[in-house]
Amino acid sequence: MKLFPIFSWRKLKQFLSIVVLLTLFACPTDDECTKTITIPQTYFVGNQSYTQEITQEIPCDQQEPTEPGEIIEPPVLENFTYQILSFNYEPYTDNNTTLVQYEIQLNNHNDFAVTGIPYLTRIDGDFEVSGPISTDASEPCYEIAANSSCVLSFNQEYTIDPNIPPSSTYQIVNVEYVVTN
Repeated sequence: MKLFPIFSWRKLKQFLSIVVLLTLFACPTDDECTKTITIPQTYFVGNQSYTQEITQEIPCDQQEPTEPGEIIEPPVLENFTYQILSFNYEPYTDNNTTLVQYEIQLNNHNDFAVTGIPYLTRIDGDFEVSGPISTDASEPCYEIAANSSCVLSFNQEYTIDPNIPPSSTYQIVNVEYVVTN
């Protein structure tokens, strides 16, 4: 009596050989093995450092980095606009000070909230200066809700140094929003 009338032992051996060969050739070799790693990336805005993480696929035999990478250019918010609502610069006031006042509307046109720092580029006399300005702002706009805006308010008086007269020009050239979350 035959248990498997359809298969002969010869056909069964051929079938098993084919299955074994397919299994051997279908398995990835060590050259194709990859793993996903998370790499911390550090960037600086002013004197403050921030970290974000990126994921990367690498070969299994590659050693993971032990030191975080440094990002030269901090990440700026895409779909961002700004509008200068008011601006006042007085190089000499009655109080022997220089007055700088402005309000800038920062617009996040994204479907997600963002945490970051407004980054201002201005011309001050003969120099172009860039940097964060929120530490001295009365409304720093460290967060902007999704599809929303925030009004950055700045109002500062600086004592005039008799050895360094204030510049006669002060102009806002650009505003970006550096992402910290």
